[in-house]
Amino acid sequence: METWDKQLTELIQKMGFDDYTIEVDSEHRRGTIFIHNNPVLIKENLPLIVDSLNQLIQLIGRQKGWEPLFVDVNNYRRERENLIVELARATARKALATKQELPMPAMNAYERRLAHLELSTHPDVKTESVGKGHNRFVVVKPISAETSDQPKDETAGYSPSESQ
Repeated sequence: METWDKQLTELIQKMGFDDYTIEVDSEHRRGTIFIHNNPVLIKENLPLIVDSLNQLIQLIGRQKGWEPLFVDVNNYRRERENLIVELARATARKALATKQELPMPAMNAYERRLAHLELSTHPDVKTESVGKGHNRFVVVKPISAETSDQPKDETAGYSPSESQ
């Protein structure tokens, strides 16, 4: 993965940054970049920088036949992952308290996957992705003990207009 170190250094320099640190974990195919100069520019554009840099890296990897590498800049992805997990937990708590289905904000596929995985071990809720494209989001649904313990009534909840 020495080649990724060299490639990342070249990309960061071409972006105009000169005060940075790069770490590559070849075993887990992860790269971490800390950009120290231009903190305001970085903070205001961090999501765009991370997404763009990862797109470039994926293209370079495919072109050169290298194993893919996923890059985090200034811990943006790590903090975002923690935020998604905590949001999923909070939404599950609220769904159970209110006994209502609750939507989470629209997220990309990776972030939705994080929410699904986090709540998959939660025995009192289930999740479902709803929507299309950039408006796709996770819905957290409480699993009520009453409905799972009662025998199913084939006609319960049926409306003649649903069959049309």
